[in-house]
Amino acid sequence: MEEKAKERGKEEKSFFEEKPLLDHLRELAIRLRRIIASLAISFFFYFMTGYEWINIDPLQIPFLGISISKIPIPYPSFYDSIAVQVTKFFIYHELPANTKIIIINLFDPIYASLYVSLYLALLTSLPLIIRETWAFLAPGLYEHEKKIFKLTMIPAFLLFFSGSLFAFLILIPLMFDMISFYTESLGPAVEPTISLSSFISTTFLLMGSLGLAFEMPLIMIGLTYLRIVKASTWRNYWRWGVLVSFIIAWIISPGTTGGVMETIIGLSLSSLYFLGMGISFLVEKKRES
Repeated sequence: MEEKAKERGKEEKSFFEEKPLLDHLRELAIRLRRIIASLAISFFFYFMTGYEWINIDPLQIPFLGISISKIPIPYPSFYDSIAVQVTKFFIYHELPANTKIIIINLFDPIYASLYVSLYLALLTSLPLIIRETWAFLAPGLYEHEKKIFKLTMIPAFLLFFSGSLFAFLILIPLMFDMISFYTESLGPAVEPTISLSSFISTTFLLMGSLGLAFEMPLIMIGLTYLRIVKASTWRNYWRWGVLVSFIIAWIISPGTTGGVMETIIGLSLSSLYFLGMGISFLVEKKRES
C-alpha cells in the first residue's frame, strides 16, 4: 500500500511539474476551441446543407452482399436542409394522423431547424468531445482510471442510443396518441393541434433526457469498480433507487398522460437500477477473486 501511495505521489508530482498551471490552461483553451469549431462546422452543415440521392452504377461490397446504387450528394440549401428533412421525418413518423402542426410564431420553422441542427451537431461532435476530454485528462489519470474510461465508452454510447430509441419508438408516439385520444373525447369542436416549436423541443428534449437517464447502470458499475460504493450498498438502498428513478421520470416527462409515461419511464429506470446492481456484484466478486 505504501509503495502504491508513493508511486501515486510521484505520478502527481511529475504530472504537475511537467506542465505548470498556465500550460494546462493553454491546452484546455486549445481543446475547447477545437470542440467549438467542430460544433460550429457541424451546426452550419446541418442548417445550410441539403442532399440529393444520385443514381450510380451498382457497387458491390464483398463479404456483405450489399449493392449500392444510390449515393447522397450534398449541396447548399437553406429551405431544404438536412435539419428541415429531419424535422419532416419526425413530423410524419411521430405525430398521429389526425394531429396538425401549427405555426404560432413567425420564426417557428427557423427555430425548429436551429434546434435540430444543434442536436445533430452535438451528436456528430460527441466523438471529438470525448477524444479531446480524454487527451486532456489522461496524463493525470492512473492506469485503473484509464482502463475504466476506455471500457465505458462503447457501453455509454449504446445506453444513450437505447434510451433515445426507446423514447422515439415507444414514449413519444404513446404521448401523442394519448393526447389525441383525450382531444377526441371532447368532441368534433376541438381539433388536435400542436405548435412546431413545442413539438420539436419536446421530442428532442425527451430523447436526450432519456438517453442520459439510461446511463444510470453504467454510473453505478463505475462507482463500484472504483471502490467508491459497495455493491451491497446498491442492494440495501434499492428502495431509494426506485424512488429516484420515479423522480427522474417525473422530471423528464411532459406530464400530459395522466401518469402513464411517468410510470413507464420509472419502471424502465428501476429495471436499469437492478441491472446495474446485479452487474456491480459481479464486478466486485471478480475483483476480489
